[in-house]
Amino acid sequence: MSTELLIWFGFGAFVILMLVLDLGVFHRSAHAVTIREALVWCVVWIGLALAFNVVIYFWKGPAKALEFLAGYLVEEALSVDNLFVFLLIFSYFRVNKRYQHRVLFWGILGAIVMRAIFIGMGVALIQRFHWIIYVFGAFLVLTGIKMATQGDKELHPERNPVLKLFRKLMPVTDDYVEGRFFVRRNGRSMATPLFVVLLLVESTDLVFAVDSIPAVLAISQDPFIVYTSNVFAIMGLRSIFFALAGIIQLFHYLQYGLSIILIFVGMKMVLSNVYKMPVGIALGVVAGILAISVLASVLWPPKGVVALPVEVDPLGGNEPET
Repeated sequence: MSTELLIWFGFGAFVILMLVLDLGVFHRSAHAVTIREALVWCVVWIGLALAFNVVIYFWKGPAKALEFLAGYLVEEALSVDNLFVFLLIFSYFRVNKRYQHRVLFWGILGAIVMRAIFIGMGVALIQRFHWIIYVFGAFLVLTGIKMATQGDKELHPERNPVLKLFRKLMPVTDDYVEGRFFVRRNGRSMATPLFVVLLLVESTDLVFAVDSIPAVLAISQDPFIVYTSNVFAIMGLRSIFFALAGIIQLFHYLQYGLSIILIFVGMKMVLSNVYKMPVGIALGVVAGILAISVLASVLWPPKGVVALPVEVDPLGGNEPET
């Protein structure tokens, strides 16, 4: 068995171990994640990502280490955009704070599998049809322009095709049933609104993956680098969500920063045969754009920011949020 294959197995075992510890030990009982707890886990996940980057440095060299760091930063930055949608979903369905971590845990587990499939397909397409890189690049540029001009995000669960199909196939309870996804009532299996929320989170991540995977492929086409940087970014996303949930809406210029990043990496892809930009420069540009957008949001805060609206649960859930 080759060394690289052993590394793949080792990384998979590490991810499984961390997921087991997360749900089975540290979050065994459902509880509302505090900001302090979330910040601790942010430090843990960022520390693990940087430690893994050191491993990449000594194993594959400084060039691959820079690719990992740039890919991780791009994916983490684009994943932050998911937080706005997660906030809207949890608010719209009035999900109790005790159960939000459970939804994000299983949502991210599904995301890890989906990202592996997307990355494998993306790398295979680029290796077999090099011209597809221009298609990916143009797509990222158009997505960046759309993100900058789309305005405030709105949530319309009733339009989600996955949710529509699921509602036709399985009945849904009116209550959340203590954080369970499925229950059995009157001799038949029923889903709870919490599983509906999980479906929305998964389908939302699928949409975001269509943007973020090509963006990371603009940095590196090494499957291991692309996948591991993706996994570390999304594994830390839950902690970032709970740490920033109350203030994420204040970073109103972040959306424009992310759109510029998408346009930048898209142009990097399109012009790859004309000018091969060093990864170090790309990393500096991405970090600089993020820093400027966050700093601008702090220096020029939005006027009249209000909390996210809490709407009546369309599925009839009546469990109050705590």
